[in-house]
Amino acid sequence: MTQTTTPARPQRAAKPNGQWKIDGTTPLNANEEMKAADNGLNVRQRIEEIYAVQGFDSIDHEDLHGRFRWWGLYTQRAQGIPGGKTATLSPEELEDRYFMLRVRIDGGALSTQQLRVIGGISTDFARDTADFTDRQNIQLHWVDVVDVPEIWRRLESVGLHTTEACGDVPRVILGSPVAGIAAEEIIDPTPVIAEIARRYVGNPEFANLPRKFKTAISGHPSQDVVHEINDVALIGIVHPQLGPGYDLWVGGGLSSNPRLGERLGAFVTQEQAPDVWEGVTSIFRDYGYRRLRNRARLKFLLADWGTQKFRQVLEDEYLGYALPDIAPGPQPETAGDHSGVHEQKDGKFYIGLTAEAGRVSGTTLTALADLAEAHGSTRLRTTPHQKIIALDIASERVEDFVGGARALGLEAYPGLLRRSAIACTGIEYCKLAIVDTKNTTIDAVRQIEARLADHEGKLPKALSLHVNGCPNSCARVQTADLGFKGQLITNDAGEQVSGFQVHLGGTLAGFENGEASLGRTVRGLKVAADELPDYVERVVKNYSALAGDGESFAAWAHRAAEEDLS
Repeated sequence: MTQTTTPARPQRAAKPNGQWKIDGTTPLNANEEMKAADNGLNVRQRIEEIYAVQGFDSIDHEDLHGRFRWWGLYTQRAQGIPGGKTATLSPEELEDRYFMLRVRIDGGALSTQQLRVIGGISTDFARDTADFTDRQNIQLHWVDVVDVPEIWRRLESVGLHTTEACGDVPRVILGSPVAGIAAEEIIDPTPVIAEIARRYVGNPEFANLPRKFKTAISGHPSQDVVHEINDVALIGIVHPQLGPGYDLWVGGGLSSNPRLGERLGAFVTQEQAPDVWEGVTSIFRDYGYRRLRNRARLKFLLADWGTQKFRQVLEDEYLGYALPDIAPGPQPETAGDHSGVHEQKDGKFYIGLTAEAGRVSGTTLTALADLAEAHGSTRLRTTPHQKIIALDIASERVEDFVGGARALGLEAYPGLLRRSAIACTGIEYCKLAIVDTKNTTIDAVRQIEARLADHEGKLPKALSLHVNGCPNSCARVQTADLGFKGQLITNDAGEQVSGFQVHLGGTLAGFENGEASLGRTVRGLKVAADELPDYVERVVKNYSALAGDGESFAAWAHRAAEEDLS
């Protein structure tokens, strides 16, 4: 009997990933087609000459839902649409005729004059809205396209702009908020941040990346720029032979596929830093995965290549020289949020101020500028923790300044949770959100701090509580002690209500928690929004009762029994 065999199927060719240096530059999806058709930077002329003149209805669809982002503009969510509609309605059905406008503040550096201009724009054109973001920007809402050219004129008259504040571009450069003033600083990154911004922000060569690209640079030993979740980071370190410079990290990012960045083991000097940044960004532009948007961040390329290949490509193809090796630096020994009063290297003081969940107003910003100037300061810094810092306050004026800031709702000595509570924009304005975040966080923090007042001596100096309105993790829920990711849940009565999936024990590099790690997700653990204060009180009291001496909340949460986290 003759036995027949079925011929083997020919192996299916792998689909191209849209890597320009490998697959060519032919667009493989609608987003890439939009970017190839016209660079996003070009939309500014149409905004000024057509859309601001003819109004919202004149805006081209691709410009509205794509290129406007290259100038810091997103349509905001129409009021009154519940979270249950977020995934079922189109962007056109969800959006309002108004915009969120993001003011780009590289390194967080602001003068009182600049802050006053932002405050004035808020009160004149944005219904007195303003939020500090966790990327050192300030966001405004209710902006009408007809007012955008005047807003740009005012911003640019004081050296501010919205260029590439959103979009598939190099986003704002996070920088140490105390760069150049902290006595313990390893190296001042101010010139590096300025040079990168000068060379590359608004440069068409880097205005079509596969997705957004995030940068963090700090020379402070507290590592105060959340570097582990950025695409590229330069962190101050001392080389045993070459002196102060930077430790190079790449490939961090959160969202629904979180991944912490990795060290390349490479030392970068102050002079090399802008070129190294260009090299890493160029790798992303040329080799990044463009076919699928959900795999288009640098972290996916790094996961496939590994650090050794990434460093080799950087050195061989883009730099043309090898970088010196460097061993890991020490872990931070102080908190990196710069809350409170601290002495500068010149003997004056900087004062870190906390707004509730980053929420302020244009009126508050203007009043803060006036307050700082009345106390001899003309410089401020925003932070990656939704705070703002006033610099250069003389010792004899600190107490009075702190009191004046408190009257504005800005606290130099915030409580246990307010200090590190972060909330994204949420359903109030964001088209992606499912639940409210800002008001939920503010109310929960007030309740929880009142309930835990008798536990102050038994708890750490701060507990981070981050609240996000959707899975995208703009508020970094996977890196918080207490992280809450918004979703609709079914309560005991069988009703669909606003709630959160819980992440516990996440941390970035810190003096209490050691190395960075992502939070623990307890299977099935979800909390209704109105039960959030009860839940946090219960878990924190369990920690207080069951943790070992000196054990951080993050360490305890990773080893605790599930019933103690429920």
